[in-house]
Amino acid sequence: MDQWYQDTKFVTNEEDNNRVINTGPCIYCSSSDAYKTYADGHSFCFSCETYTPSGDKPMAESVIKMETSYTNTSPKVVGVFDDIKDRGLKRATLEHYGVRVQKNADGEIVKHLYPYYDKNNIHISNKVRNVADKQFLAEPSGSLGRGLLFGQNICQEGGKFVTVCEGEIDAMSAYQMMGSQWPVVSIKDGAASAVRNCKNSYAFLNSYDHIRICFDNDERGIENAAKVASLFEPNKCSIVNLSLKDANEYLKAGKSEEFVQKWWAAKVHTPAGIVNLKDIGPDLYKETNQSTCLYPFTGLNEKLYGIRTGELLTLTAGTGTGKSSVMRELIHHVLKNTAENIGIISLEESNRSTVFHLMSVEASDRLYINEVRAKYSQEELNKWEQATIGTGRLYAFDHFGSLKTEEILSRVRYMIKALDCKWIFLDHLSILVSGLEGMDERRNIDILMTKLRSLVEETNCALILVSHLRRANGDSGHEDGKEVSLSHLRGSQSIAQLSDAVVALERDQQADDQNAANTTTVRVLKNRYAGETGVACYLYFNRDTGRLAEVENLGDSDGAEGFEETVL
Repeated sequence: MDQWYQDTKFVTNEEDNNRVINTGPCIYCSSSDAYKTYADGHSFCFSCETYTPSGDKPMAESVIKMETSYTNTSPKVVGVFDDIKDRGLKRATLEHYGVRVQKNADGEIVKHLYPYYDKNNIHISNKVRNVADKQFLAEPSGSLGRGLLFGQNICQEGGKFVTVCEGEIDAMSAYQMMGSQWPVVSIKDGAASAVRNCKNSYAFLNSYDHIRICFDNDERGIENAAKVASLFEPNKCSIVNLSLKDANEYLKAGKSEEFVQKWWAAKVHTPAGIVNLKDIGPDLYKETNQSTCLYPFTGLNEKLYGIRTGELLTLTAGTGTGKSSVMRELIHHVLKNTAENIGIISLEESNRSTVFHLMSVEASDRLYINEVRAKYSQEELNKWEQATIGTGRLYAFDHFGSLKTEEILSRVRYMIKALDCKWIFLDHLSILVSGLEGMDERRNIDILMTKLRSLVEETNCALILVSHLRRANGDSGHEDGKEVSLSHLRGSQSIAQLSDAVVALERDQQADDQNAANTTTVRVLKNRYAGETGVACYLYFNRDTGRLAEVENLGDSDGAEGFEETVL
């Protein structure tokens, strides 16, 4: 037994102790089948890499990570480069991937060592395959989880094609059969982890024009190939339809030319289908996968019944009416009342400003003002920071120096697909449109709204979008409290047509009565879900707290009394 894995209880020559007696969901992560219990009592999750020693109860205080039981902390570069003849792999292919082999005294290959690298291109792990029993080990133990896709370290980012296989041998086989010219990578630990692996390397894979998915020709491989393809935008991924079990089977059988033909003939993944509605049957009454979060304001809930994933909500108002304040209240409310991650694209302010505004909602004070923030101790500020961005559920797009529409749309997709954000807040549409060139504003908005609508349908996210109003005709403008209608939306009617709901804010900023000047009328202009439109509620802006409170009537601040104790 090699010295670098002698000291761990997880790896042992005692065959019975290494026998898996149960496989099921992990209590420490969301995996449904990666948690394995062994005959000697120890357990290990191949998803989150949590190790529970034999005899310990599966409780957080007794859990240790595998790497703590190792004497060495970095992988050793051992073995030699050579042909793997039984697999048809040439030495040059192994050298390209950095794969070494170990031999016994008779010159027979007994181990393969597949190197894995982290995001900093540092060699952090060897995945070791014992040829005799086809078992895999990681050296150092627990290190494989931080590794990227196999072979990613030798691929440039961006290009025409990249191929993703289910195993290291298959990746090297495909690379060799394709003339050693197209980049080929592999997931780390089988089809069950395919989605997680590809999410971790989403930006790398998405940088290529086309992704070929070449998983094993079995039920699990076919199923997970489709799941991986669904991570990316339509027409991005093609699935290689194999007749033999995997890529290496073609290489061993001398059918490299047939594999190449199948690779080029791979069809673009199309998840859509046609069904007879009669066949829905009992599924008609099952709950959908939509999530709903009620608004923090009763009047909006009475008309819209909450915010739902899979829908696009447009919030509109005149300049300075308070759109951003409402957006921050909604972001904070969703953070406190859901478990999903949240994506924020706020194109009119820096991420630092966004953070202070969210902390202000949490603190019910205007912390975004330096003089107000200075009144509090660092301990108090840290408390509000931890309650908001400290949750780790908020992601923002750092837009400094780049406002290209396609890039922002790509980042939104990344937030949804790779970071599991279900609630996306985008402020605002006009800046996005300004990034498009060569067409008039109306046409630009039509294109962008179509792309945003498609993204919502494809990903089942909730998109809350801010849109501006066109300049009003007549004496009274929107900044003076003019009533808003759908026809006032700036640029194109596609905003109204493609939104599930449109909510307008109206406020007379120059009113002599300060209660009226600080009170916003919230009007529902479109409601695809329930149909009810009209005035939903009134929101009073408390200048002492920087918060919005729902009040009974326009200009009535009495309903804001005790606001800090009652607001959601």
